Amino acid sequence: FHDILRWTAERFGTSQAELYEQTLTAAIDALSSGPDPAGARRRKELPTGLLTLHVARKGRHGRHLLLLRIAGPKAIEVVRILHDSMDLVRHIQPGDE
Repeated sequence: FHDILRWTAERFGTSQAELYEQTLTAAIDALSSGPDPAGARRRKELPTGLLTLHVARKGRHGRHLLLLRIAGPKAIEVVRILHDSMDLVRHIQPGDE
């Protein structure tokens, strides 16, 4: 999370980094809607149990995906935050599944 914001600030300035922090935070906050967050997708290339949620939601712009899993009836774990151009499977590590 902080590495993404630092990179954004270095490339695009602190104002853009602050806006992107709001975008990332809004996507994470959307997970509080329950065990099946709106917009979360299962992908056939990912191991069973992993879902993605794009941070570009509700008029916000962004290029990252939250890689998440349902950890219980009221718990969602964000496993990784990855750029949407990345090969997701390549960035899954043991224990992420």
